[in-house]
Amino acid sequence: MTTVSTQKERNIAAETATRSVSGYIYDLKKYAIHDGPGIRTTVFLKGCPLDCWWCHNPESRDPKPEPRGNMRPIKNLPLLEGNGHSIGAKVSVAALMQEIRKDVLFFDESGGGVTFSGGEPLMQPEFLIALLRTCKTEGIHTVVDTSGYIPFRVIKETAPWTDLFLYDIKLMDESLHKKYTGVSNRRILDNLLQMDQGGYPLLIRIPLIPGFTDTDGNLEAIRNFLLEKTRIRDVELLPYNSMGESKYERLGLDYRPGKHAMPAEEEMATKRAFFREKGFRVRE
Repeated sequence: MTTVSTQKERNIAAETATRSVSGYIYDLKKYAIHDGPGIRTTVFLKGCPLDCWWCHNPESRDPKPEPRGNMRPIKNLPLLEGNGHSIGAKVSVAALMQEIRKDVLFFDESGGGVTFSGGEPLMQPEFLIALLRTCKTEGIHTVVDTSGYIPFRVIKETAPWTDLFLYDIKLMDESLHKKYTGVSNRRILDNLLQMDQGGYPLLIRIPLIPGFTDTDGNLEAIRNFLLEKTRIRDVELLPYNSMGESKYERLGLDYRPGKHAMPAEEEMATKRAFFREKGFRVRE
């Protein structure tokens, strides 16, 4: 009887400690349909080790809150400390879960759940793992959207609580990857191979940036790498979206890739067919 009581007390203490863990987020998107299966709530965590020229969320790079300028507050969390004056706010697992639970009905009906994105969510491992564990305890499907540029031990620690990893591959040429993202792609590809060998649930996402990542040579190199070195056959091609360009103007930053039009559906269909002809399952 004493042992049971002691174990119950330990469980309560562990749950209380988890709820008190805090981290930094800069946005919360409800009713998302492009960040994993079903209807989802996407939580955007601050901080990113990459400096991609085409970054869709430049406000994510700094790991801590920064001057807001003309960027809007987090509309779904208006009472967060500093939310009206800075990009990003500190929030506890308990407070964030209160907001997430409001959408459980939509998750259950659509097969959805919560996606943790960024920036790079794995840059805040304690916060992320606490959120993932809480979601899984409550039966909420979990997705982690990652660049893969993180120590593999951190990825491994999140795996038991993650139902799906959305894993970005941008450029296969290492020199170009370093030029346009600020880092080598070696760690990213090595981590991907280890995840594949470990049987981690993976969906490869390829951002199609005109003149940078959407070239025939780069897409062929990605396809060949996946075919020859992995068992991964689930791929999603992310069309270029010009909506992110306005963020640079509001932040007073230069948008280095220049202005580009969004791709026509015919072009996207051709690129999807390029992967499907080799047996890939391409998500639309």
